[in-house]
Amino acid sequence: MPGIAQSDPLVPATLPGTLVFKLKPEFRARATANRIAVPALTTALQQLGATQLRQKFPRTVPGGPEVPGSVELRLIYQIELGPQASLAKACQLLVQTGAVEYAEPMNYRAPLYQPNDPLADSTRADGQYYLRNIRAYRAWDLTKGDTSIVIGITDTGTRYSHEDLRNQLKKNYADPVDGIDNDQDGYVDNFRGWDMADNDNDASINMAVFQPVHGILVTGAAVAEPDNGKGLAGVGFKCKYLPLKIYPNTATGRFAGFEAIVYAADHGCQVINVSWGGPGNRSQFEQDVITYAVVNRNAVVVAAAGNTNAELDFYPASYDHVVSVAALNRNDVKSGPATYSTRVSVSAPGENILTILGNNDSDYYPVNGSSFAAPLVAGAAALVRTQFPNFTADQVAAQLRQTADDIYSLPGNANLRGKLGTGRLNVNRAVRLTDRREARVVQTTFSPNRRIYLPGDMVRLTAEVENLLQPITNLTLTVTSLSPHVTVLDGTFSIGSLATLARVSNLATPFRVAVALAVPINTRAVLRYRCTADNGYQTDQLLTLTLNPDYVVLDANDLHLTLASRGNLGYDGLGSDLGESVTYKGSPGLLYEGGLMVATSPARVSDRIRNEKNVADRNFYALSQAALLRQPLRATQEAAGLFQDSLPGLTKNRTVGIRVRQRAYAWKEAPHRDYVIVEYQLRNMTADTLKPLYAGLFMDWDIAPDANRNAAEWDSTRALGYAYTPAAPTVYAGVKLLAGGTPACYSINNNAPASTAVSLGNGFSAAEKFLTLSNKARQHTAGIPGSTDVSQVVGAACARLAPGDSVVVAFAVLGGATLPALQAAADAAQSRYATVLPTRKASGTTVWQVYPNPTTGQVRVEVPREFGGREIRVVNTLGQVLTTQKLVGSATLNLSAYPAGLYLLQVQGASGVLTKSVVVQR
Repeated sequence: MPGIAQSDPLVPATLPGTLVFKLKPEFRARATANRIAVPALTTALQQLGATQLRQKFPRTVPGGPEVPGSVELRLIYQIELGPQASLAKACQLLVQTGAVEYAEPMNYRAPLYQPNDPLADSTRADGQYYLRNIRAYRAWDLTKGDTSIVIGITDTGTRYSHEDLRNQLKKNYADPVDGIDNDQDGYVDNFRGWDMADNDNDASINMAVFQPVHGILVTGAAVAEPDNGKGLAGVGFKCKYLPLKIYPNTATGRFAGFEAIVYAADHGCQVINVSWGGPGNRSQFEQDVITYAVVNRNAVVVAAAGNTNAELDFYPASYDHVVSVAALNRNDVKSGPATYSTRVSVSAPGENILTILGNNDSDYYPVNGSSFAAPLVAGAAALVRTQFPNFTADQVAAQLRQTADDIYSLPGNANLRGKLGTGRLNVNRAVRLTDRREARVVQTTFSPNRRIYLPGDMVRLTAEVENLLQPITNLTLTVTSLSPHVTVLDGTFSIGSLATLARVSNLATPFRVAVALAVPINTRAVLRYRCTADNGYQTDQLLTLTLNPDYVVLDANDLHLTLASRGNLGYDGLGSDLGESVTYKGSPGLLYEGGLMVATSPARVSDRIRNEKNVADRNFYALSQAALLRQPLRATQEAAGLFQDSLPGLTKNRTVGIRVRQRAYAWKEAPHRDYVIVEYQLRNMTADTLKPLYAGLFMDWDIAPDANRNAAEWDSTRALGYAYTPAAPTVYAGVKLLAGGTPACYSINNNAPASTAVSLGNGFSAAEKFLTLSNKARQHTAGIPGSTDVSQVVGAACARLAPGDSVVVAFAVLGGATLPALQAAADAAQSRYATVLPTRKASGTTVWQVYPNPTTGQVRVEVPREFGGREIRVVNTLGQVLTTQKLVGSATLNLSAYPAGLYLLQVQGASGVLTKSVVVQR
C-alpha cells in the first residue's frame, strides 16, 4: 500500500501521521465529537500540529459496570499529524498531559494469503474434503443456520454478482440507495455493506491492492450458497454475510480493519471474521475494539492465527476474547506454514481449501493458509448461534473449544500440545452437545503490576474465573510453573460450585509466585492455570511472564532512572517500550531517548542513539547484563554492567574501540534523593592512542507539562546542563559532569531547520554527534527566548588515552522542582562523588603511555618532559632489573629477547616513580 512501510517483519507497519488516544473517563464531560476542553491536552495537540481531531466511534454503545468487562470506545479520538512526524514522541507527549489513558500509532495489518498450485486438489468431486474433516454434513442434519445470522467479513471486498454469493448478501433495507442516510447511522446508502477504507458504499473487490480476491476466497469458505446446484456449500449454510472492505483503492483511503470490526458489531453481525493480522506489538486500542465487539455487542470474533511457521503472538488473533484459528493439513496435522501458540483456540483445515475465486461469476480455486481455516470456524460459530440463541459470544467460543476433537495423539502434533488450541473443529459436536463445561480465567491482576519482573521478585496473582457453560461442582483452580525460573508458593484456589456465567476471584488469598535469583536475560516463563472439577473435568490456560529484562531501574529516591545494558538511559533504544524513562517524584516520563556517546573523530563515533536514518545505531553490545547489586556497599542501590563496541578494524574505522564498565548509584537519604550517579570506565581496546577522546550523555528531554515548550541551558560553574518548561517550570531535569575531563555542553533545538549545524529532524549523523561532544562546538542554550523541543549533550574531553589504559567519566542525572533545588542536588552529587566515590583516574592517562600492550617485541614509551624522567628500567616479577635505557620524552624498547610473561617498566622522575606492567607474548 502507498505510504505503508515495514522494515522488521515482526513489527507491524503503521499508518503515517495517524494516532489514536483514549481520554481518561474523568474528562468525559469536557469532550465533544471534535473538541476536548482540557488545557494541557489542547496545548499538546496544538504543538504537535494535530489536525482532524475526531471522536473515532461516536455511535458505539457505552460500557458500564452492568456489563462486566465491557469497554468504552467513545473516549477514543483520532488525530492526523504530518507524515514525517515522530509518532512515538507524539504519543509520549500526549500521555504526559495526564489526560489520556494511552496514545498509539495506528497499525496496518495485512491480509493473510498463500497462493497454491492451481492443479492441486482441484477436482470438484472431492474439492471440499474439509467439510468431512470438520463434520459439517452431520451438523447440517441438525441445523442449517438461519438467514438472520450474519457473518461480517472484514477483508479486501466481495464480488456481489458471483453465483455462489449473490443470494448470501445481507442487505440493509432500512437504507436503500437513494443518496439519503435513511437509517441515520452515519453511513449514506449502506445497503450492501461498506467500504471502510475509502468511506463509500461499494465493498466490491479492489484490484489495486495486494491479493484483491482474498476477501472473496474467505467469504466462499464461510457462506457459499448451498443447494443451488452450483459450486460450493459454505459452512454457515443459510447464514448471510456482510462485506466490509478494509483496504483502500483511493489515495485518501487507508487500512480500516478495526473500524470495520466496530461497524460489524454495531450493525448486527453476530460473527465477525478476521483473516488478516501480523506478529508483534500488542495494541491496547486494538484490544479495546475486540472487547467492545465481543463484550459490549455480543459478537463472536474469529481470527486467523497466521502463517509464520513459528510460535509467536499474532494479532488480532492473540487478543483476549478472540477465537484464534490455526491451520491444519488434510490429515489434521499442523500445516507447514501455520503459526502456533498457547493463544490458539481451535484448529481447522487450511490446505487445499476449495473456495470461490472471484475473477468472474463462476470460478473456484484451492488455496492455503489460516485465512481460510478461520472462516470455517466463523461458519461453525454462526451455526452454534442459531442452535443456541441465548449463548453469549464468549459462550459460543467456549462451545467451539470444548467440542473440538483432540489431535495431539497424531505424531506430527505430539510436540505442539496446547499450541493448536483444544483440537480440530467439530461442527457436529458444537451444535449438538449440551453437557459441555468450561471454567475460564477471564482476568489476571498482578501485584506489583509490572510488565516485566526481576530476579528475586515476589509476584501476587489475582485470578477471576467465569463459568461459561454448564454449572460446575467441586471446581478448583491451580497454578503451576512450567519454567525452572519461577516457583509457585501458594497455587491453589478451591472454588466449589459455580453456576453458569457466575464469576469468582481469589482476591482475598492471591497466588504467590517467586522469581529465581538467577534468570537468563529476557526469559519468558510460562505458568499454567488448570481448572479441575467433578467427573474428570479439566481445562488448561497458559500465562506468560517476562523476566529479567535487559535493563534495571534505580528507584531508591525521588529520581528514578532506567539503566540499560548497552549504554542507553531511559529506554533500551529509540522508540522502545522497554524501560521506565526518567521520572521525578512520580512525574510522567521526562526522557524520550538517552545514552552514552563516545567519539574520537567525526567519522569514529560509538553509541546506540538515533542516526541519520532516524533508527538507532547499534555500536555497543553487552558483555554482561546491567544488574542491581544484591549487597550494595556504597549506596542504597548500586548497579553495574559491561559493554563494548567493535574494534575499528572490523568496522572500517566507524567505531572507537572501547570497553565500558558502567556503574550507577542512588541514595535514599536527604540531601541525595534528587539524583542518580552514572559512572563509565572507558578502556582503550585498540593498539593506538585515542587522541582526543570525547564522551558524553545525549538526553532528549521531554519535560512536563509541555515537551514542545522546553528550554535547555548550561550552568558552567557547575558543569550542569538542564531542561525545563519556561512558561510553567514545575520540573527541572539535567545532567552534571562529575569527573572525566574538560566539560562540554551542546544544547539542541530538535525543531531546528535542516540548514542548522545539528538538525534532528533529518536524523543525527556521526558528524553531528561528534560536533555536540567536541570542546570546540559549544552551544549552551536552546529554546531561549522562544521555547521548543530540546535535547542536550553534556560531556567531557580527554586529551589522550593510550592502548590498554582507561579513564573514568561520571555524571549525575538530576531532578528538582526549582532551579535552585536542581543546583543544590548538583552540588550534593559532586560532594558525594568526591567523598564516597572518589574518582579513579586512568593509570597514567595524562602522564605516560606504553603501547602496544601486550606486545610480541617492541613497545613505545611516551612520558611528558615535565615529569623529568631520564631513564626507563625493565624489571621482572622477582624485582630484578633486566635492563635500563635512556629516555628523553619517548623511547622504543625491544623486549623480544625476554620470555613470554609479565614485566614492569619503571621511570624515575622529580615527583616519584611511575610503574606500568607490560605483557610479552610469543
